[in-house]
Amino acid sequence: MSLTSDELAARIAQDIPAGAYVNLGIGQPTRIADHLAPELGVVLHTENGMLGMGREAKGDEIDPDLTNAGKVPVTETPGSAYFHHADSFAMMRGGHLDVCVLGAFQVSATGDLANWHTGKPGAIPAVGGAMDLAIGAKDVYVMMTLFAKDGTPKLVPACTYPLTGVGCVSRIYTDQAVFEITPDGVRVSETFGIGIDELRDRLDVPLEAAQPAG
Repeated sequence: MSLTSDELAARIAQDIPAGAYVNLGIGQPTRIADHLAPELGVVLHTENGMLGMGREAKGDEIDPDLTNAGKVPVTETPGSAYFHHADSFAMMRGGHLDVCVLGAFQVSATGDLANWHTGKPGAIPAVGGAMDLAIGAKDVYVMMTLFAKDGTPKLVPACTYPLTGVGCVSRIYTDQAVFEITPDGVRVSETFGIGIDELRDRLDVPLEAAQPAG
């Protein structure tokens, strides 16, 4: 069975290294914050000027002046800090983030990322800090559905939408499977309710199955 957005967020949270400095992109990736165990010591960065962001705020916790970059009310963790967004972007561009998790319209088999514009007339571009994160973070994970609403794959041989970054994605988490972008091609490391053969039939990308552990 394919994963829901919350199940996928929980799955990604399992792979965030303890003590890592992490940026969660606007939209679905922000849900990952709700699944990070405090004892792991993961420090969340948000590009609007906060280090030490917590999970989404609920009820009486909501402070309208305390939001993430997507304007979602959030909590703060002990020792959290606030700063100008120019300093926040300097952190992103300076290689200080271990991981960022971004949404995507398309990812290519070589790790190119397209997530800010579909190129359609009248579509509103929304690059935000994605270009800075895609190049500045040490590891770039993508969280997305594997197929668009019309059934077309979002993991493609080459992106047809305007690029955010070239060769920057290392791992793709989708509702159907987890993919690793390697120098030898795309490796399927985990599937959810779908077989590797069906994935090969539906994707125009050569896929390598992960070797069993041990």
